Amino acid sequence: MKTHAQVVVIGGGLVGCSILYHLAKLGWSDVVLLERDELTSGSTWHAAANIHGLHDSTNISRIQHYTMNLYKELEKETGQSCGIFQPGSLYLAQTEQREHQLRLQAAKAKYYGMDFYEVSRVEAQKLHPLANFDDIRCIMFEPDGGNVDPSGVTQAYAAGARQMGAHIERFCPVTGTFQQPNGSWIVSSPKGSIKTQWVVNAAGLWGREVAALAGITLPLQPTEHQYFVTEAMPEIESMGCRLPSIADRDGEYYLRQEGNGLLIGAYEKDVKLWAEEGTPHGFGHELFSDDLDRIMDNVMRAMDRVPAAAQAGVKRIINGPMIWSPDSNALYGPVPELRNYFCCTGIIPGFSQSGGLGLMSAQWIIDGEPQYDMFAWDLARFGDWADKKFTKLRVEDQYANRFAIHFPNEERSAGRPARVRPTYKMLKARGAVFGLNCGWEHPLWYAKKIGVTETNGFTRQNWFEPVGEEVRMLRNTAGVIDISNFANYEVQGPDAEQWLNQLFANKMPSVVGRSCLTPLIGVRGGVAGDFMVTKVNENKFMVVGSGMAERYHQRFFNALPLPKKTTFKNKTDDICGYNVAGPKSRRLLQRLTSADLCTDAFKFMRSQTIDVAGVSCLVLRVSFTGDLGWEMYCSQNDQVKLLEALLKAADAVGGGPVGSRALGSLRIEKGYGSWGREYGPEYWPHEVGLEHLIKLDKNFINKNAYLAVKKNSPRERLSTFEVEVSNNADASGGEPIFLADGTGVGRVTSGAFGYSVGKSLALGFIKEGSVQAGDQVEIFILGIPHRATLLAESPFDPQGKKLRA
Repeated sequence: MKTHAQVVVIGGGLVGCSILYHLAKLGWSDVVLLERDELTSGSTWHAAANIHGLHDSTNISRIQHYTMNLYKELEKETGQSCGIFQPGSLYLAQTEQREHQLRLQAAKAKYYGMDFYEVSRVEAQKLHPLANFDDIRCIMFEPDGGNVDPSGVTQAYAAGARQMGAHIERFCPVTGTFQQPNGSWIVSSPKGSIKTQWVVNAAGLWGREVAALAGITLPLQPTEHQYFVTEAMPEIESMGCRLPSIADRDGEYYLRQEGNGLLIGAYEKDVKLWAEEGTPHGFGHELFSDDLDRIMDNVMRAMDRVPAAAQAGVKRIINGPMIWSPDSNALYGPVPELRNYFCCTGIIPGFSQSGGLGLMSAQWIIDGEPQYDMFAWDLARFGDWADKKFTKLRVEDQYANRFAIHFPNEERSAGRPARVRPTYKMLKARGAVFGLNCGWEHPLWYAKKIGVTETNGFTRQNWFEPVGEEVRMLRNTAGVIDISNFANYEVQGPDAEQWLNQLFANKMPSVVGRSCLTPLIGVRGGVAGDFMVTKVNENKFMVVGSGMAERYHQRFFNALPLPKKTTFKNKTDDICGYNVAGPKSRRLLQRLTSADLCTDAFKFMRSQTIDVAGVSCLVLRVSFTGDLGWEMYCSQNDQVKLLEALLKAADAVGGGPVGSRALGSLRIEKGYGSWGREYGPEYWPHEVGLEHLIKLDKNFINKNAYLAVKKNSPRERLSTFEVEVSNNADASGGEPIFLADGTGVGRVTSGAFGYSVGKSLALGFIKEGSVQAGDQVEIFILGIPHRATLLAESPFDPQGKKLRA
């Protein structure tokens, strides 16, 4: 066995072999894969191995499309059959909500050049003569849908990797992973040890156990999952062509041809967890006892869809394990707390995603960043708050609702609350409806009654009017917004300013009491983050950033060594924040402090440490609402006292509490972007209007990457649209944008009704030069074209006069 390698991949299942293949394909051939048993052991070998291209997430659709196309290339490269069957897939909508989802996906497919389109019932019947479509509202067809052979695909990845120089050691369980002072690793096994630059945990069912060898805890939990294959059916034997698979998500089953019979699988409500205390070491190609009664309700719905299946016998039953993350997306990316330790585990639709996951993983390891923004899969989206209890409850919910629609703005209750602030009960008593943000319970909106549960859907829901009242209240008087979900950091020491200047692209404030907004530049020159930096005193700075990106940004912070006597502390758990905004916000705050808040004494983008209602606060003259306002940060121990005073003072001026749903509408009215939507590593600074915040007279992380993209003209530009809405639905993000002639020119990133301007609004990217201000486009809300106008400026206070009043 080799003793040195650039990368050691742990796990010889589908994804581990894909990562090995893609590492070699991108030029790193000195790579080794260690498999405890035989390739495909664990959950790969017994998978149903269905493949599909479309996903609600654009970038996941892209990598699934890549994966589906890769399999045929693999066969050509290696001579190894992948067992590809692509008779197509029929997607059925029984409900209006499902029809909305499918029509939106069809519009996205048109924009991205993917095959996914509506067919009539007559056409569907020709494609699948055995199916009953009587109760179906809408049918979409994906010609490339189908299935592959699990072992064939895995062996093809392995063969391709070997051809390019990679090594695979079977029957070689990893017994230890040891980080060295220089960041490299030693991986030990019964066959010996390997010194390596990178470790990749692709151990699947054993992902938790392999992670534990490095001192990591991953939020993963296996479940049982069943499908069965029928005996040969005369109706299929006589057909002469292969039937398309049926994706009847409302029926909560999947169905496709297998041989001359049918394969039927289900995600039942009666979830059965497995290996809660750890996956047995000796488990490999075993299955669990049959338990078809548990999925019989789902099976009966499948047989109603294809009545001939009810007459067929059962040939074999597969009841095997799958391993899930709390949101059923992969846990993927470098572990922020370690150097050169990469994870890629918890993949559910593996055969639709294996190629894309392998490519993105190899790019991240070799280039330092993947070509797409894959934060939805980044393991950094979870922190220590995603403990065993949270993970178990969320996995149960994800499994039971595997085929349920994930609506825009939807918040699921399983596993919550995970983390709460001291004011949680106080706000709940005021009617706060909470959402989950980086583990924190965060007020979304305020209902008039306690205990209201919000509804979900593609159209306007029960929170639409209450959120409108909050927006109008803030714009007319004042509002108090909880911003304790923001990430807070403290940098202190004689060289703190120097370190921050090397980290961020803008020039750091050199005068106490000044603040600046700054981008963080990614490896490929995009916007990896946006931060507010404030100089608190001569040697101390406060940095505020995105809460959900807290662990993601830790990678950048760790990449830049701190000078001696300079410290960096994450203070998010210790600090709470409020944004007090609106035309009467100055009057509100002045009731609580002796500090002079007039414009000349407290200018825009300035800060002071002052007492507010007897609580020491760092107060910044900024507001994400785009209105006159202040952000204030205090110790979590003082949160209740501060909030009580703020709400009492707000009441005195006709204001009150405002939730984050309203904040979303307010910032869209102002045209402000948000990280994870308008800002991300895929987007160049001059595409999102942040180039003026980059100072080239100093060095900063990834400056050369920025200089390289700066030379290029923008590929697209962040823009604001006014939308004509006729069906009680606003844009929410992801909707494609077309010209009247059907030419795709962009996509929406955020949308909301602008209550204070009386317009339905959307933020999105438009291809450079395709549309001018005042031009009309069509935004496909619910998959249906809605006329929209590209605005020349933000609808609210475009000159920023109120912000600086």
